[in-house]
Amino acid sequence: MSMMGELTFFLGLQIKQTRDGTFVHQGKYTKDILKKFDMGEAKPLTTPMLTTAAMDANQDGEPVDQKEYRSMIGSLLYLTATRPDIQFSVCLCARFQASPRTSHKQAVKRIMRYLRYTPEFGLWYSSSSTLSLCGYSDADFAGCRLERKSTSGTCQFLGSSLVSWSSRKQSNVAQSTTEAEYVAAASCASQLLWMVATLRDFGLDFSRVPFLCDSTSAISVAKNPVLHSKTKHIDVRFHFLRDHYEKGDIDLRHVDTHNQVADIFTKPLDLSTFARLRGELGVCFPF
Repeated sequence: MSMMGELTFFLGLQIKQTRDGTFVHQGKYTKDILKKFDMGEAKPLTTPMLTTAAMDANQDGEPVDQKEYRSMIGSLLYLTATRPDIQFSVCLCARFQASPRTSHKQAVKRIMRYLRYTPEFGLWYSSSSTLSLCGYSDADFAGCRLERKSTSGTCQFLGSSLVSWSSRKQSNVAQSTTEAEYVAAASCASQLLWMVATLRDFGLDFSRVPFLCDSTSAISVAKNPVLHSKTKHIDVRFHFLRDHYEKGDIDLRHVDTHNQVADIFTKPLDLSTFARLRGELGVCFPF
């Protein structure tokens, strides 16, 4: 190891440190991948995906170069390290790497046209942020058109700083919106509990961590100590959420759908909603 001064660049991550906070972005990497895939002069777009976009296998569509498609997806996945605003759209396109079609490649190109519009965006970590932990979870019921599986979206904040996020397809088919939301909530709670244990090693102790979910029915299931006919089909491994609520490790609260930050990880959004939630995640232009 060698002392090289203040950190400014590391594995494609660009770090700008000021008295007010730290800004992490991948501006150079973004421009490099746009140039690599001949999208450097493409027309910029304000969102990574249309709200009417409905992606499926499209078996009748024209096949595209699988190697190039996977290279595009891999490049974009690395970019999600500082761009949670493209997490959902990139993960959705990644589902079709086995047999990509023209429609799938067009969707990936749209993401790149959005990056052409916001090449310098990154994550802002304010030095005045409080050391308070909270999490958000949301789910898009049966959002996958192939298998009708739901999509879970979760994010965790330390004060006002986004430190962890996820957008993934659930492993099982949910039979109701409540079940989909409950499974997403269990995933978020698991991440929160891991973060609590990790931060404890740094001398920080948290109890009753605020956990915000926009589904009142999922919250009711978590708070109900009785397994009845409507919930007994939900896998036992997800009911640890209820146990930790009773222990006081997390404080499950309802949040209005309009203020559900994790919504950006579950579905395509209109421009105004997308821009508002992107700002709440701390994704912004360099200061």
